[in-house]
Formats: sequence, C-alpha cells, structure tokens
Amino acid sequence: MSRILVIDDDPVISELVAINLEMAGYDISQAEDGIKGQALALQIQPDLIMLDLMLPKVDGFTVCQRLRRDERTANIPVLMLTALGQTKSKVEGFNAGADDYLTKPFEVEEMLARVKALLRRSERSPQSAKHSEILNYGPLTIVPERFEIIWFEKTIKLTHLEFELLHCLLQRHGQTVSPSDILKEVWGYDPNDDIETIRVHVRHLRTKLEPDPRRPRYIKTVYGAGYCLELPTS
Repeated sequence: MSRILVIDDDPVISELVAINLEMAGYDISQAEDGIKGQALALQIQPDLIMLDLMLPKVDGFTVCQRLRRDERTANIPVLMLTALGQTKSKVEGFNAGADDYLTKPFEVEEMLARVKALLRRSERSPQSAKHSEILNYGPLTIVPERFEIIWFEKTIKLTHLEFELLHCLLQRHGQTVSPSDILKEVWGYDPNDDIETIRVHVRHLRTKLEPDPRRPRYIKTVYGAGYCLELPTS
C-alpha cells in the first residue's frame, strides 16, 4: 500500500483529500504546516507528498526546495495543491522541484488520476513501469536504474521527470514530439492547459545538456509543433 503525506493547513480540504485517498486504498498521514510537514516527510518517507503552497510558518515553495536538497526525500514525488492558478505560480512550483500541480478547487477524479500517474512513474511505487533498457545515441547514454545519463563522457544525475522527458525524446530522435504526446507519455494524462509544465522541464534539461541553454543545439523547439532532440552521431 502506497503511503501519501498530505501537508495542508485547511482542515476541510485536507480531510476531503485524505478521505478520498483512503477510499482509493492509500495509507494517509497529515500535517497542517510546513515545519511539521517537512519533519513528517523525513520521518515516514512517504511514496508521495501532496503539498499546499500557502502554508503557515514555512510556505510550500520553501518546503519543496528543502525536500529536494535532502537525499532522504529528494526523489519523493511532490504534487502541489494551491488556489493559485496563475502560470507564474506554476513555474515557481516546478522550479522549486514539484512534479505536478493541482489547482483548487479540483475534481476528486482528477486528483486521483494525478496521484496514480505520479506513483506509477515513480520508482518508489511497486506498480511502476520502469525502463529497463539502456538507450544510447551518439554522445548520450541513458542509465535507467540510476536516473543518470552519460553525456559526452560526463555522468549527470537527472530527476525522474527529466529522465522520462529525455527518454521520450530520445525514443523519437530526430522527430518532432507534440506537447500532447509528451504529456500523455511523461505525465500520464492529457490536460489542455499545462503546456507550461513541459516548458519548465525542457528548460531544466537544457541547463544540464546545452552549452548555452538560451541557444539550444540539441533540444530544439519546433514552434507550433513541439520539441525535437537532435544529437551528433559522434
């Protein structure tokens, strides 16, 4: 049974989330502020953290950053919950290390779909479909079991999302992959308004792979169509 930690100071929302997750078969723990939430995350090592942004004592952005800096919690998927739906807030959340973003109010079915997708993708979930093959092309080799790549003979650690995104593009090397296909394959769902989600993670990947991320040579934007990975053959 997967364990989920819900960090939210709104008792109504927190209880609604907890009840529906328990009914879906998950083991739930709860915390009402950022300090308690971070401490509980370190203590119980959950399989997923649902994190509100507007928390007392320490806000959700800061909590997420701290979790990502600690090796004990660095790889735990984080689903941010917030009433802030603006693009800027989403970008800040992803930059802080969030894996996905759910804006209040939300439908229970959508919440459960996001949770299931995150757990399925995570190596921490026993049902996860892990990539077992080592893919390589030119200077790039993907090492799935460690979420690492060998890039021009240099080993680089990736986040789960960065790994999945690069894996998706590498499987279609030289082809343009549409945002909808990326969202389906990497995030496990097909929302209509989350293109910014892809942009943020492409930008993160470029900072690790590109000599000049502002002028990408390898991960190219095909305007109006998607993204294309083009690597040298030697």
